[in-house]
Amino acid sequence: MEKSAFPFQVMAKLKLWMIWLLGFILITLSFYTTQRLSSSVSISANHLPAAANPTISIFAAPSPFIGVVGDRQTLAIRSWLSLSPNITVFLFSQDPFLSSFAASTFGSRVSVESNLDFTFLGTPFFHSMVARSQSSKSDVSVLIDPNTILLPNFISALNHAHSKLDHDWLMFSSSRAVSNYPFRLDQDWKHWIGENGKKIRIQEFYLQLQGFLDLNWKCSNCEDRMVLAWNNCDLPLHNGVLPPFLYGKGLHNRWIINEARLSEYRFVFDATMAISNFYLDHEPEETTWENRVNTHLSGLYGSLYFREANHSNMVKLLNYNSRYVFVDPTKETDYTSMRLFERTRYSQERLSIPFTVETLLPILADENKTIVLAIAGYSYKDLLMSWTCRLRRLMITNFLVYALDDEIYEFSVLQGLPVFRDSLAPTNISFNGCHFGTECFQKVTKVKSRIVLGILKLGYNVLLSDVDVYWFKNPLPYLSSFPPAFLVAQSDEYKKTGAINLPRRLNSGFYFAHCDISTVGALEKVVKHAASSNLSEQPSFYDTLCGEEGCNRIGGDRCLEPDSNLTVHFLDRDLFPNGAYEGLWEEEDVRHVCVEKKGCYVLHNNWINGRRKKLERQLRSGLWDYDMSSRMCLRSWQTAKVASYF
Repeated sequence: MEKSAFPFQVMAKLKLWMIWLLGFILITLSFYTTQRLSSSVSISANHLPAAANPTISIFAAPSPFIGVVGDRQTLAIRSWLSLSPNITVFLFSQDPFLSSFAASTFGSRVSVESNLDFTFLGTPFFHSMVARSQSSKSDVSVLIDPNTILLPNFISALNHAHSKLDHDWLMFSSSRAVSNYPFRLDQDWKHWIGENGKKIRIQEFYLQLQGFLDLNWKCSNCEDRMVLAWNNCDLPLHNGVLPPFLYGKGLHNRWIINEARLSEYRFVFDATMAISNFYLDHEPEETTWENRVNTHLSGLYGSLYFREANHSNMVKLLNYNSRYVFVDPTKETDYTSMRLFERTRYSQERLSIPFTVETLLPILADENKTIVLAIAGYSYKDLLMSWTCRLRRLMITNFLVYALDDEIYEFSVLQGLPVFRDSLAPTNISFNGCHFGTECFQKVTKVKSRIVLGILKLGYNVLLSDVDVYWFKNPLPYLSSFPPAFLVAQSDEYKKTGAINLPRRLNSGFYFAHCDISTVGALEKVVKHAASSNLSEQPSFYDTLCGEEGCNRIGGDRCLEPDSNLTVHFLDRDLFPNGAYEGLWEEEDVRHVCVEKKGCYVLHNNWINGRRKKLERQLRSGLWDYDMSSRMCLRSWQTAKVASYF
């Protein structure tokens, strides 16, 4: 018995050693595999894993909720809200009726924001949407196409990233397109209902959905419909400034993913394989000039174009039976030779939009057929933008820009401004030397009356405003209260007392003109006089309308042009002060003095020589509404960075 037990004991020990060795190998392999799967996740002692169930803000820019498009967007938003009570939705829109619709349809968890940068056609700017999203107080921000359906595994993936990653992150997921979607949500938005009208369990729903997607899905411009999500923190998404891409017009999603990946501020990963999201397709949009703007911007800013063929190189979040893991394909031998990015340049052709002054006027004019006109060259681009941002804040949208040169025209197109130009614009306009008294200044001012006259002849009233005029409130109701055959203009008189219609004191940088026979006839005389003068336009205005040495003056604030019977009214300087009146620009609180004490409508930043000095004075006073750094109008959620200009 003892002899026969010896081999048995040896074999038992060998088996134990083999089991131990196999266990050691499996543990080592598991550790190695785990390291490989998570090799791209950065470790930082300054970032601790956050709790699950984060608060989530979803941002989208919907089309009007009309017809089939409205139904699709409504279903998409309900799918978001059904995922978690921690989700709130913000819709970017200028539709004045959307707030009431959203409240009645979705409830208090959905709000509408118009405090964003839009083009004059109502297209939101992607960089403004991102900036607003980053200012959110929630744990996670999400940017999404308004037609995109989200399912519960979206929340699971977000919870995993938010609770497990110890680094700030940016997640993206390409969406698949489907049409004729057969499912809908019940009244409580808790269960999906099939074509037979019965509720479907979530597991069964996923099976039916997968079968439906296998038969119906397509990928037309899928990357333009990506879902972007990130944790909110002090870190930006990428290094540098996001160009003013037009939302939904292509390229912007791929651009920001590339920049975030290369900046290495955040862990960037592709969750397409872990998230079920798809958008309800409609007729494909035609390529427009807005798409060409985004293509131009991508080349202009030297974007690193995200190539579809190299998607396999991105770190991916995968879902194995409800267990999430990160996989970095670049660590595999098969992918080491592949390039992640390729620098792509586009031809830098001049941008143009398919609009002339004749086509823009009916789009922009208010109900009284009135247009606010600004005329600017590239040297005044920042003043132009601050001026337009101020008008937008005052909810004034009937403004139009005449471009004095190709550079300001292209700049205005990229900023979404309604702009036009013609072949008669002056050339060789100096960037820094086009101030009062120069030959350049004379050329520019003589364009103003000619452009105004052309618009009047087309049947529109015009308020011409230089871009260095700061608007405290909307002056149009007051100015349009003057009857036809009246031209109302700012006075350039600086003395506090006495007549304000003295010789050469009519300021042609701010005036309102009706489109009547008297005004048109008088301005024709101004244009003719200016064309033969070696001075600027302003003396021609006064000498023609008020007569040389003021021989047509009436009282202390009017003139009467005898041939056209046009009355020129000089505006009250307390309400419309020029830059030299009562030293207002030198006040410690210019806004308070002008608005609270005088009731000013506007304040002209004139009587100072040079573009740079104008900028410094306006910035110093706080009468500035444009962030030169981010290329956005200043908002309550944005920190201005204007000092970098100097």
